[in-house]
Amino acid sequence: MSSSDTPPAADLIQAVAVRELFTVGRARSPFVLFAGLFAVVVGVGILGGEARYLPTIADLLLPMELLVPTVALALGYRPIASDAQRGELAVLQTYPLHDGEYTLGVFLGRAVALVAMLAVPLLILGVYLGVTSPETPSLFATQQGMDSPLTYVRFLLLTLLFGLVVLALALCLSALARSQRSAFIFAGGALVFVVVVLDLLVLRGFTAGTLGSDQLVALLAASPTSAYRGLVFEIVLGTPGVSAPQASVLLSLASLTIWLCGSLAVTTAMLGRR
Repeated sequence: MSSSDTPPAADLIQAVAVRELFTVGRARSPFVLFAGLFAVVVGVGILGGEARYLPTIADLLLPMELLVPTVALALGYRPIASDAQRGELAVLQTYPLHDGEYTLGVFLGRAVALVAMLAVPLLILGVYLGVTSPETPSLFATQQGMDSPLTYVRFLLLTLLFGLVVLALALCLSALARSQRSAFIFAGGALVFVVVVLDLLVLRGFTAGTLGSDQLVALLAASPTSAYRGLVFEIVLGTPGVSAPQASVLLSLASLTIWLCGSLAVTTAMLGRR
């Protein structure tokens, strides 16, 4: 095939992304995960007892720290390992499809599914809070740092970013795995590592006196879950009129960006070695 006959990279990426969306749509497990996520998000918001944005975000933060990685890893741990085990990856490599294009296509397809699964229940809850709030939402919107819809939008965007970071990590594990079984084991280990182990290691170092306060801020930002939690506390749940520490915010954003881009880069590199 001549270079002039090669489809544009954007078309190839789109084809892979659409393929992944159809794959997700044909499976049952994503719908079960969505139903569980929907029940938790809407249930926490409605049963929380106070139809305001900030208290609801505070109630949701801990469940989302566990649910978002669970959903993201469930969506991302399998596709590349599955393609390799069934021989589809070898077939795809005969097409004019570069490893980076394949990685990006798989990521985008799964990302669309993940964003929909996370955003739909959060948006429905946001509408519910806006309708049932005892105050006027338009008044909230004019009060910077107060209990306004804008704070809820920030929480939604940070949650989506957190989910995309873990999804990229899941794809990296899928590329490292040699079978669907090993990919599942990797995903379970990654869930425990991301949600629990990293935080415990940092806090243990701090309580033992081996880490100072400045080092603690930097190391907490290095964990995706801690970076997400810190951003929510600093730019969503922060005290009105008090500016968030810029160093901590920038470190957390940089950490999430590095995890996202680095995971996709490692995934592409691993594909080249298969």
